[in-house]
Amino acid sequence: MRKWFVPATLLGIGGLGVLFLSESGQRFLDWLMEQAPDAEGLRDWNESAQQELERIQAALDRISESMQVAVR
Repeated sequence: MRKWFVPATLLGIGGLGVLFLSESGQRFLDWLMEQAPDAEGLRDWNESAQQELERIQAALDRISESMQVAVR
């Protein structure tokens, strides 16, 4: 795995260079920026997922507290 790390890194950096410097890459980035305001659904989903994770964390905290009381 280690012998592939440097070539994979260079390939990734080269790919980003092509994306940022080529005309088609710049068109893609322009299109992506135009689409960003339409990502309202993704933001809503992100907020819902964050709230669900907080509820799960609270439930796990309650379970942990109840287990500690039972052990004592």
